[in-house]
Amino acid sequence: MSYTFQVPTKVLFGPGALKRLHEEKLPGKKALVVISSGRSVRANGYLAALEAELDAAGVAHVLFDKIQANPLEPTVQEGVEFGRATGADFVVGLGGGSVMDAAKAIAAVIPQTDGGRVWDYMATGTSEHRPLAAAPLPYIAVTTSAGTGSEVDGGAVITSPVTHEKGAFFTKCPDIAVVDPELMLSVPPKFTAYQGFDALFHNTEGYISKFGNEMGAMVELEAIRLLGKWLPVAVADGSNLEARTKVAFASTLGGYSMMSSTCTSEHAIEHALSGEHQELPHGAGLIMISLAYYKTFVDRGDCPEKFVEMARALGRTDATKPSDFLDALAALQKVCGVDALRMSDWGIREEELPGMVPLARKAVGMLFSCDPSELSDDDVLAILRASYR
Repeated sequence: MSYTFQVPTKVLFGPGALKRLHEEKLPGKKALVVISSGRSVRANGYLAALEAELDAAGVAHVLFDKIQANPLEPTVQEGVEFGRATGADFVVGLGGGSVMDAAKAIAAVIPQTDGGRVWDYMATGTSEHRPLAAAPLPYIAVTTSAGTGSEVDGGAVITSPVTHEKGAFFTKCPDIAVVDPELMLSVPPKFTAYQGFDALFHNTEGYISKFGNEMGAMVELEAIRLLGKWLPVAVADGSNLEARTKVAFASTLGGYSMMSSTCTSEHAIEHALSGEHQELPHGAGLIMISLAYYKTFVDRGDCPEKFVEMARALGRTDATKPSDFLDALAALQKVCGVDALRMSDWGIREEELPGMVPLARKAVGMLFSCDPSELSDDDVLAILRASYR
């Protein structure tokens, strides 16, 4: 038994949690609030609610509202420069995984004085892999979706529009996380499903990872159980606060999984797809490759007992064989209405697939070393071809 688990984030969890933020000792006097380029946090009143909390705490704030889905490095760099110019001394990310990742990187790079761009500090791919010489600014994550677990981990995913690498950026965990399921009530059904499956795969990948451990398994199996039971409810009725709360908790557990275990190459393969096709939601990409991906390891006989345990956690209490997990996963996708997703609907052409293989290894190739057994390039291409529609 051996693991490392260091998650210093103070988590305010539960319905109404955002209303308690002003009671916390906030880590600065001027906040850079980072949101997406979309309208939802404004239209649903979440931005106004956050600003009211900052006002109540006596904190000044400025707004950067340009982050896109699958955040692009030039936009994140623009956020760094805006934060420097406005004199912000801490950062608040309000949004889904893309916003939280971008805000996390912005907080890390603002204090750096060596002239580097965000991409220079990336941990993977064609970056210079510069270390963060100066301590990052304090950072508060306020999540409006249940998927990435980024509110409690130290990683961020940023895309280069030049090389199409969707690479990893590592910094410290957020100082404070607000996980308020009331901020998730407005997420449409299909995005509830996409995000929920992202959370599921953080946990299933962590559980079968070569670096899986008892600490990770404790949170991963509970998250898988919660998502198997409650994600279909949240998709069917987004106003069900109990379901939203259970799914949000499972998503946060996925962040803990990544801080104790690790993801596997399923995420690397998907990063190639959405790195090339910016409009592809990360969760949708994961769903499309998932059955072929896990079938590869089931067919090889890798960690059979773990696949049985995951099938039972998904509700197949009578599961006795690894393939029962594949059946349970397919059934969950069907009940959530995402069993017929097609890569071609996002403009992905079958002839592109061979080029996705080296891109997956270039962007976050380290995840391949976490797989329960080694995947060759031919294996990766076979997974993509089996998944293509």
